[in-house]
Amino acid sequence: MFAAATVAIIAAMVLALVRAFAGPSLYDRILAGNSFGTKTVLLIGLMGFLTGRPDFLDIALLYALINFASTIAILRFFSYRRSREEAS
Repeated sequence: MFAAATVAIIAAMVLALVRAFAGPSLYDRILAGNSFGTKTVLLIGLMGFLTGRPDFLDIALLYALINFASTIAILRFFSYRRSREEAS
């Protein structure tokens, strides 16, 4: 059952990567990157559970924090850039 969950998460990660590369807009690509990061956190947590190493949960939480902060930073950067282009 856990092997099926791992395969499902990896399949969802592949689909998120396809969306990130083929996204029609910038925000679709950012959302796909965020989705890929979230699924990576799930995969790290699942692997930690399967191997019996609880320290993987700490790594997953740190990765989730970095994923969240980087998504906010990227969105603010492009929002600032867009507002400057509209003002010109």
